[in-house]
Amino acid sequence: MVAVITGIIGIVTAISIVILIRKDHLNVRYGLWWMTAAIMFALLGLFPAIFDGIAKYLGVAYPPILALTIGVVVLVIKILVMDIERSRNAVRVQRLTQRIALLESDLREMQGKAEEANDAANHGELDDLRSE
Repeated sequence: MVAVITGIIGIVTAISIVILIRKDHLNVRYGLWWMTAAIMFALLGLFPAIFDGIAKYLGVAYPPILALTIGVVVLVIKILVMDIERSRNAVRVQRLTQRIALLESDLREMQGKAEEANDAANHGELDDLRSE
């Protein structure tokens, strides 16, 4: 009975992930990770003999430990990938912030020059009016 429930959980999770991807609530790249996890749940639940055979071939005495070990390894890899991506995003944000600061500085400088030119033009017009 546990095998059937685990299989159903995997199938429902896979369907949910597809729905989230189609509605753009989950990026396809991340959805593939989750889809793999859902398929593994479904396989483990519906066909436990697959893991039993693999465990026996690898010399693992207690087959459920193989599934748990694979799960932990996948999660560690996923966390590593997330940290790498987060680090890249932090660098991108820092560089974008620096570029915005430089652009704002240039904009303020240009506005100051434009105001000076406008003031000079206005003073020139007043001098022309006074001389008439």
